[in-house]
Amino acid sequence: MAMYHRRLDAQPDDVTQPLEERQQAVALGYDPEHDDAPRVIAKGQGALAEKIIQLAKANGIPIREDPLLAAALASIELETQIPPDLYIVVAEVFLYIYRLREKKVRG
Repeated sequence: MAMYHRRLDAQPDDVTQPLEERQQAVALGYDPEHDDAPRVIAKGQGALAEKIIQLAKANGIPIREDPLLAAALASIELETQIPPDLYIVVAEVFLYIYRLREKKVRG
């Protein structure tokens, strides 16, 4: 799953904003056989955020725009599990993704 945040006052072609301030993305991974909680597997701003989002789209990984959660997750070190205070919020996102996938399966 990838989370991202695009600043409302910045557009992709807005040269008045530095690229690194335009967008932020965080990707989470979860393997229930090995992980106690989801972990941050990628994060970045600007061009790196764009690349994370492109890779997620190319691989059919669900993407959700959530500025507050993206900012909270971006503060976590790479390959580190999310802290317990984010469990409920991230669980809600996973539920949202599960429901999207179920809709696709049902047609």
